[in-house]
Amino acid sequence: MSFRTPVTMSKKSLSLIVALCCSLLLSACGGSSGNPSSSSTSGSLTSGTNALTGLPGTNGPVLFVKVDDSGAGHPQVGLASADVIYIEQVEGGLTRLAAVFSNHLPPAVGPVRSARISDIDVMAQYGRVGLAFSGAQTLFLPVLDAANIEDIGADHEPATIYSRDLTRQAPINMFVDPTALLHKSIAVEKRTIVTAHSVGWNFGALPSGGIPVSGVSLKWPAASYQASWSATESRWLLNFDGATDVDNTGAQLGSPTLIIQNVSITPSIYHDHLGSYTPLSQTVGSGTGYLLRDGQEFPITWSRPTPQSPTTWTLANGKPALFHTGQVWVALTDQPPVFTPASTR
Repeated sequence: MSFRTPVTMSKKSLSLIVALCCSLLLSACGGSSGNPSSSSTSGSLTSGTNALTGLPGTNGPVLFVKVDDSGAGHPQVGLASADVIYIEQVEGGLTRLAAVFSNHLPPAVGPVRSARISDIDVMAQYGRVGLAFSGAQTLFLPVLDAANIEDIGADHEPATIYSRDLTRQAPINMFVDPTALLHKSIAVEKRTIVTAHSVGWNFGALPSGGIPVSGVSLKWPAASYQASWSATESRWLLNFDGATDVDNTGAQLGSPTLIIQNVSITPSIYHDHLGSYTPLSQTVGSGTGYLLRDGQEFPITWSRPTPQSPTTWTLANGKPALFHTGQVWVALTDQPPVFTPASTR
């Protein structure tokens, strides 16, 4: 890829960003660790453990990046470093990703695309996050402005932070330097962006009662994902629209934990320039879904009473649905998955 020269930073600079962010948050919250927007994490987490992955790491400022998920937008850049990735339905039945970063920041993430109404509720459970995006529909902009986010989108930032890949065509050629973006937002502009904390899930040993499966197929009206269990890599390897889902380095995307969250998807009042209505994925309330980990699937329920509440995930026996440590993918869908039974069944 041929980018304009990005701004890069050292690990020391990243540490300063995290420290400054925590300081700003404690000041804003009066030092109360009980505030869900503070830098506190759940009691099950130890010092030096990232709250979103359960792995050793830091709980830095939470950055959401909207990423193109059309066929032309692949291969994507920087997703292997994300803590959490949401698959959302957008206009025309296509999908778009919301990638969450709080620990490892890659040199670039993208292709960066515009925000949608479903993003507001997804982000609300994290607190006041930073949102990196390329713009939004005119009617939706006032709603986005009123949301509890820090708008650090491309409309307000220089080309040294949001650059164009000259080997790709617009609008799927914009990429963001997340380190430079957070440094400018927090260290320079003194914006308050929440640090990572528990948003409802727990990590732990493999629960009992799972059904062995070798894979699953997920469909949206104009997109599909397939996930196959790899015992060698201990993660679900992803295909997108029937092809191996690789990033710009050639590595296949995937994760140890895949959540299928059954949600209601209905038309919103917003639409694109072609008149296609923007769907709204309802992630507040309650519903059913599936936890996939360790080559098994578990029917689960999810509950989130308010936009600010964490999402809790529960097994059929009433116990917490324990995630495997590592990156988490959450597929927001209203279509039933198709599981492939494991050969040992």
